[in-house]
Amino acid sequence: MTRTIVASATKEIVIGFDQPFCVIGERINPTGRKKLAAEMIEGNFDTVIKDALAQVAAGATMLDINAGVTAVNPNETEPPLLVKTLDIVQGLVDIPLSIDSSVSAAIEAGLKVAKGRPLVNSVTGEDEKLEAILPLIKKYNVPVVAISNDETGISEDPDVRFAVAKKIVERAADYGIPACDIVVDPLVMPIGAMGTAGRQVFHLLRRLREELKVNTTCGLSNISFGLPHRHGINSAFIPMVIASGMTSAIMNPCRPQEMEMVRAGNVLAGNDPNCQEWIMNYRDYKPGGAEGAPAGPDAPAAGASRRRGGREARLRQG
Repeated sequence: MTRTIVASATKEIVIGFDQPFCVIGERINPTGRKKLAAEMIEGNFDTVIKDALAQVAAGATMLDINAGVTAVNPNETEPPLLVKTLDIVQGLVDIPLSIDSSVSAAIEAGLKVAKGRPLVNSVTGEDEKLEAILPLIKKYNVPVVAISNDETGISEDPDVRFAVAKKIVERAADYGIPACDIVVDPLVMPIGAMGTAGRQVFHLLRRLREELKVNTTCGLSNISFGLPHRHGINSAFIPMVIASGMTSAIMNPCRPQEMEMVRAGNVLAGNDPNCQEWIMNYRDYKPGGAEGAPAGPDAPAAGASRRRGGREARLRQG
């Protein structure tokens, strides 16, 4: 069974098919967050601190750390800012981190200060990127996210994306990097723009698990991009990708509905022994109450609840 090991200074996490789904908190990323980007440029890390603590409290397994605040001179600006951010977060929380950058110099700077065994996010199938990143992965003995696109871009054909993933795994092997240290991102397309996006990723995940035997991840919310009530789509997507073989996702753990689906997926996949985590999190759950989900238009009416109860009683009697 494929096991990808990540670690902080004192805490080791295993990503694997027989392990609980790994939730990689996405919030410490200034991309699309102008306020956070401005704060980080000014040396203000209040939001970084708040987001780090909130994500861990919500149940994140790991935290993704990105410091790409500007496209202007990123080779100069990003490495020191990433190092500073990593230092702050490592001083606050003790869970493994993902070093997220498209700048090779920033990745290496981060690897020099990261404690434990971080995940590197990411490498693509482009030859230039492979030659820049894979030696760092080997040198620092860390796992890496492999994104299934190359010089030709992102293919709409899932079998082409599988071929790119296979190329990365094989090229990594040439450097002595085992497949267990490659976590493939099969690239989730927005379902609103491509109606087959869900079926594509389920197909890809099964192939990646059965043929390449690699762990997988994705930017979870990509599936719902452009649609209203995105969290409803995201929540439905989670147990479906878990059932298809996905073992981690970069997502927002501060969304209770989505974390509920992660925990339910773990139960149903047999990766929450004796339902212990589920019971610990929901033993006091009361729909619509102070300790449960807030009442709203999606909450069942009292009459509906009674009707279901009557039907269930009749079934038991039968």
